[in-house]
Amino acid sequence: MDFVAQIESQTSSLRSSALEAGPDAPVPSCPEWTVLDLVRHIAEVHTWAAEAVVTGPAGSRPAWPQAPQDFDDVFSWWDNGFSLLVDRLRETPADRPAWTFQGPGLAGFWARRQAHETSIHRLDADLATGRELPPLAFDPEFAADGVDEYLTVLVGRRIELGFPVTATGRLLVHAADAGRTWELRLTEGEPLVVAAPRDSAFEEDATLAGTADAIYRFVYGRPSHAIVTGDESLLAGLPRP
Repeated sequence: MDFVAQIESQTSSLRSSALEAGPDAPVPSCPEWTVLDLVRHIAEVHTWAAEAVVTGPAGSRPAWPQAPQDFDDVFSWWDNGFSLLVDRLRETPADRPAWTFQGPGLAGFWARRQAHETSIHRLDADLATGRELPPLAFDPEFAADGVDEYLTVLVGRRIELGFPVTATGRLLVHAADAGRTWELRLTEGEPLVVAAPRDSAFEEDATLAGTADAIYRFVYGRPSHAIVTGDESLLAGLPRP
């Protein structure tokens, strides 16, 4: 999967929608943000990640950059950070050791992380224009990878940051169009256990099902057509972004 190509494509769409909506437009999926806030955030994330790619695994967490406040200025500033991120990801072997906040500490982590970070915020920019989101915005394989990254990487990070699992039970997540299934074992106050493929002995208390695109949006708290059956409190018990 070419994650860098995804970063480039999703960034282009995000920029177009942000310019269409304008700096003062509210972002419905991030109620505390305007489009200016959204653009400043993704510009800072791209610039920060570009530094992380070339920071050794034993190095300190890169300092967080500060984007300009002016809408026009932030786009120019973002251009530089985005170009640096893409160039470094293209030039750096994915298996080169690098600083990461989770996982094995390899540069390839950042291509995957930024592909999904950008894609979810692209949805936010689209919503800020007032348009309805299409039922399918992402390729099933890419969306399923985003679900997997969320469940196996980001949930663990959220727990470390003090957002614990708050329910106990078994949850089955099924993205039929991608042929992917995740079995989640939740225990209040404990790390999330994710298993795949499906264990025949697994008896779920709840199911989250739909296209990979719908589940991808659901786990990130964006408008979704995913279907939940069974004990819905298990979904609420997962740490959310």
